[in-house]
Amino acid sequence: MRNLKVMMAYRGTNYHGFQKQKNAITVQEVVEKQVSSVLNEEVEIIGCSRTDAGVHANQYCFSVMTNSNIPSGSFIKGVNSRLPNDISILSCEDVPLDFHARYSCKAKEYIYKIHNSESKNPFATDLEYHYKRPIDVELLRKAAQNFVGTHDFKSFCSIDSDKINTIRTIHKFVLEISGDSIIMLVKGDGFLYNMIRIIVGTLIWVNEGKINADDIPDIIKARNRAYAGKTAQAHGLYLNRVYYD
Repeated sequence: MRNLKVMMAYRGTNYHGFQKQKNAITVQEVVEKQVSSVLNEEVEIIGCSRTDAGVHANQYCFSVMTNSNIPSGSFIKGVNSRLPNDISILSCEDVPLDFHARYSCKAKEYIYKIHNSESKNPFATDLEYHYKRPIDVELLRKAAQNFVGTHDFKSFCSIDSDKINTIRTIHKFVLEISGDSIIMLVKGDGFLYNMIRIIVGTLIWVNEGKINADDIPDIIKARNRAYAGKTAQAHGLYLNRVYYD
């Protein structure tokens, strides 16, 4: 028995998230089918994270147990030849049998892309959130630092989440400008359901004066979703990198 650690990238536009569902097409369903074909056995791939419909991944890890002796290079070529153009296998390696793509993950890094312009970008309609108002980047940089550290992020978690422990640690929060794009990069030990999108939505409300940047610590302490901002659109979000020992 082998345990394979596989990295892939995907454009989430055409998928209802990663995790398999009965009535919607997902990344897991599509990839699992082609991986099983290449390995010549029915397998289940274990993903590092659930992603929402429309969310993308620059680097996503899954693990899979197999009895196949296929070399890693042949696995990559074989699966990629069968996958649609919006999903790509990046790497594959053998790892210890106790490796688990989700539970062995030590940290994750997300980016959120905003196209900040009066005019829409026809080449990024499903890849960046189009926001027309001018953004005060320095104000949002200051506000974003309130999220860094270990906090109870219940105020920034979807009310549909079933997580009992809502304490998470954000290691860094950086805002960068590239042309008309504003990119928010957040690295942490883990994230709650919709946490990044709610944080981004809260910062957008700070930009609009609906929330004061200095109020964010009190919103965190409130542990109440009603005090935070809106949930930003899914298509601006990317799982950018996953970290393992």
